[in-house]
Amino acid sequence: MAHMTSPALTVGFDLDMTLIDSRPGIHACFEALSARTGTYVDADLVITRLGPPLEQELAHWFPAERIDETAGLYREMYPEHAITGSLAMPGAREAVTAVRAAGANARLGSGQVVAALHTIVPSFKFNDNGSAAAQFQPLGHNGGDAGTVNWVPNL
Repeated sequence: MAHMTSPALTVGFDLDMTLIDSRPGIHACFEALSARTGTYVDADLVITRLGPPLEQELAHWFPAERIDETAGLYREMYPEHAITGSLAMPGAREAVTAVRAAGANARLGSGQVVAALHTIVPSFKFNDNGSAAAQFQPLGHNGGDAGTVNWVPNL
């Protein structure tokens, strides 16, 4: 009989509101988007309904013919405004460290667009060398499509 090995235990973490509090950064980005476009966006309201695709939120504030253009502008502005304004959740780094110390794999899942994740993950240094962004294994393309999850193996 062949020897069977058990797969390593893996613990998955969601990025937004599990490892990071992205509300302050998203608020700042929507404020900047509003200023840049001249279109009023209630950033306080926006951060109460995070989760759906960006385009769905933009539809509350912009006409349909401007959604794609505005989504592109938001994503362009995101690294400057949203990442620097986001905060690690209390205990997030310690939780990832504890999972690794127990011999398990810590993985991150997020519905965010991969390009944004390449900037976000290293800035929070959830792994020892900040190199997790190079390790993304997207499970499909997420250009704002609900239900697509991108994974970082071994945070």
